[in-house]
Amino acid sequence: MKRILSILAATAALALAASCGSMEEMVKQAENIQINCNPQVLEVVADAIDAEISVTYPDGYFNPKAILEVTPVIVYEGGEAAMEPFMYQGEKVKDNFKVVSSKGGTVKEKLHFDYVEGMENSYVELRSVAKGGNKEYVLPTIKVVQGANTTYMLVKKDGMVSEMEDNYQPTYTTTSEGQILYLVNSSDVRQSELKSGSVKDFMAALDKVNNDERAKITGTQIIAYASPEGAVELNNQLSERRSSSAGKAWDQITKGQDIVEPTIVSVGEDWEGFQKLVMESSLEDKDLIIRVLSMYSDPAVRENEIRNMSEVFTALKQEVLPELRRARLIANVEYTNLTADELRDLYNKDPEALDEDAMLHLAASETAGEKEAILAKAVQVYGSDRAQYNLAVLYLNQGKLDKAEAALAKVKDGGSEVINTMGVLALRKGDLQTAEDCFKKSGTEQAKANLGVVYILTGRYNDAVAALANAPGCPVNKGLAYILVDDLDKAAEVLKCKSDLASYLRAIVAARKADADGVAEQLHAIKDADLLKRANNDIEFTGYVW
Repeated sequence: MKRILSILAATAALALAASCGSMEEMVKQAENIQINCNPQVLEVVADAIDAEISVTYPDGYFNPKAILEVTPVIVYEGGEAAMEPFMYQGEKVKDNFKVVSSKGGTVKEKLHFDYVEGMENSYVELRSVAKGGNKEYVLPTIKVVQGANTTYMLVKKDGMVSEMEDNYQPTYTTTSEGQILYLVNSSDVRQSELKSGSVKDFMAALDKVNNDERAKITGTQIIAYASPEGAVELNNQLSERRSSSAGKAWDQITKGQDIVEPTIVSVGEDWEGFQKLVMESSLEDKDLIIRVLSMYSDPAVRENEIRNMSEVFTALKQEVLPELRRARLIANVEYTNLTADELRDLYNKDPEALDEDAMLHLAASETAGEKEAILAKAVQVYGSDRAQYNLAVLYLNQGKLDKAEAALAKVKDGGSEVINTMGVLALRKGDLQTAEDCFKKSGTEQAKANLGVVYILTGRYNDAVAALANAPGCPVNKGLAYILVDDLDKAAEVLKCKSDLASYLRAIVAARKADADGVAEQLHAIKDADLLKRANNDIEFTGYVW
């Protein structure tokens, strides 16, 4: 009996020794494990690093009684981050881990790390511990992949936003006008017409222009008409004679004035003026008259239909037709508006002497502090919604997000520009979903370009290319989007603008095309210290000397 027990004890000891030996063998043979990573170069997308690893264990490697704990760890400048370990077990282990046969096999696992600054210069390694019985065996650390691509982070992510424009014009044009009235079927200019209030006012307006150093007459016209009664051909001839007599009267009216020669035009029957005067009149049947004009285009038919309404025609002869027997005297006047310096002087003396558009125009030329005060004044005096909106944009561009949000909330007009700006505010606060919703709702070209930023930040690169198709300004984000979808030729075509960031992106295009000279040329053109520091650690330029 003692002999049997001794044999059993020896057998157990041999089994344990064999077991321990094979666990140790797992440590020794760890170098035979094959590991592949997809992608082979890690890429940061939407602030995360995701990859898939395939681990192939050779035949005879995995101890049937072993448990293997594998912990993926990313090591970077300033620290490291570990995932929850993957757990595997041999065929004879009674647990709930993933089984690996002693005959070998391949397991696939997803890697995921949240990005933190410094991970662009990093590597991922697998730290493994084999467990059997009451013992643990640390396997050699296996490095899986080195470096992480952070190219998408080069996106300009402030978002595009513009102030509302003022309607202030450096120059503006007006017209001064008088008229000469004629008797029926006459083209003679009566002396009483040359002394009429209309002609006197016209002459006074010309004098005022000539005495105003900000004003100049850029053109003059005489336009003659006939009232729409009688034969068309006779009225055309009458209109011609009136244009000629009005031209002679012009010389008398403008005598002594330094004024350009008028362009003389004969219109003929003035149906347009007829319709305007009828609409403005108090005639009871004016709607009927307008309806006749819309029904018939032939002048003779129109006149005949109106004459058939005898009472109407009588009223027209008294109230409307005499006003159409005329020649208009017109001067086109251009005024030079106040300069920014003049507006500033006037504002300092009396802010309310400036109208809303003048205040907005002045604010646009001022420094931030003065600009804020002028916009606030425009809000106070005129209740200006544009000034309120421009205040929000000013705060946004200063990085004062809370003040921008408060100012934007007071804007009454919730149009597309305002919605885009709400999106930019959300973008700068990191609320990408709200930003995306606003940009889609706005639909402006700026909003579409801003939507492209959201798509880049969330890893939807093909959508970004589409959204940035008509991006205004220097389209570095558009070029970046083409790089991210690996359309290098289009990226190179887009990135023509001059900026350090554009040079950096052109260097990436060159690197991906294996153009060493191009990489050096573009990086040497960069002055920005932060970009140059990034280039030293950028995996895009691994292997390039510059």
